[in-house]
Amino acid sequence: MTITQLEYILAVAEHRHFGKAAEACGVTQPTLSMQIQKLEEAWRTTLFDRSRKPIELTKTGYQVVEQAKNIVKEVRKMDDILDLSRGKFHGVLRIGIIPTVSPYLLHRIFPLFTKRFPNVFCVFTENTTDNLIKQVRNDEIDVAILATPLDETGTIEKPLYYEPFVAFVHAGHRLAKESFILNSELDLDDLLLLSEGHCFRNSVLQMCQAKGSRISTEGSKVMLESGNFETLYKLVKNQVGMTLLPYLMAIDLSESDRKWIRPIAEPRPVREIGLLYSRTQLRTSLIDALGEIISSSVPEKLLKPEGKVYSPK
Repeated sequence: MTITQLEYILAVAEHRHFGKAAEACGVTQPTLSMQIQKLEEAWRTTLFDRSRKPIELTKTGYQVVEQAKNIVKEVRKMDDILDLSRGKFHGVLRIGIIPTVSPYLLHRIFPLFTKRFPNVFCVFTENTTDNLIKQVRNDEIDVAILATPLDETGTIEKPLYYEPFVAFVHAGHRLAKESFILNSELDLDDLLLLSEGHCFRNSVLQMCQAKGSRISTEGSKVMLESGNFETLYKLVKNQVGMTLLPYLMAIDLSESDRKWIRPIAEPRPVREIGLLYSRTQLRTSLIDALGEIISSSVPEKLLKPEGKVYSPK
C-alpha cells in the first residue's frame, strides 16, 4: 500500500468516476484503475461497486475511505513540518472567505501574497460562516477569512481589522439630506437586507434591535432580501429604499455614488474581520503572513477597534 494508491481511492470516492478521478490526479485512467485493483486484490475485498452509475462505495469502501483520509492528512502534515523547518513555503494554501468580504478584499491582498510567496498556490473558496467553520474543522480548508468573534472550540481566531457599516441612500430618500444617520432612524420599511445565512445581515438586525429601530415589516412598501450587496446597491441607485454597506465597498464606489453614503452616528457599528483556523493547523507561519498582508492592505484607521462590534451570529 502506498500513499499514492490511497490518494487514488479518495479521488474516485470524491468524483464517483474513474476517468474524472484520473484526470484530477494527473494520471491515465488505466494507471489509476490498475493501482486500485492491486489494493483490492491484496486486501481481498471490493472498494467500489462498478456496476452502479455513478460508481458507489461498498460498505468496506466507506470504512477504508475514512481511514485513508486520516492517513493522507497526517502524511501531508509531516511534509509541512519538514518544509517549515527548512523555511520553505510552497504547495497549496486553501483559504475560505465569506462573500460579503471577498469582492472588496481579495483584489487588495492577492497581488501582495503572490509576490511574497511565489511558490504557494492559493485556492479561495466562498462560503457562509457556518460552512466555513465546518470546513476548518474537517480540514477542508487551512484558514477562513470571516467576521469574528465566533468563540468556536478547537479553533484560533486572529482579529485583523474593524470595518464600519455605512448607509447608502438615494436623492429622494427621507434621510438624504442628513449628514449622518442615527441607528434609531433605520427602519425595515425601506431597509434592504442580505438574505438569511449572511453574518452581515445578523449584525444589522442586532444593531436595529439594540437601538430601538423598527424591525416590523408590517405595511412596508418594499421587502427584498438579496444574496449580494451589488443587487442592493443597484436597487437603491434606482430609488428603491436604502441599504447598509461595508466600508471597503463604499470607498470603491464612483465619486458620484459616494456622495450618497452616510455614516452611522457614534458609537458607529463595525464588524470585526479576522482569521479562523484549527488549533492543530501546522502552517501557522504562512497564515500569520496572510494576516499581516491583509492588515497592511486596508486603510490604517480600520486597524483599531473604534465603535461597537456586532456579533456575526
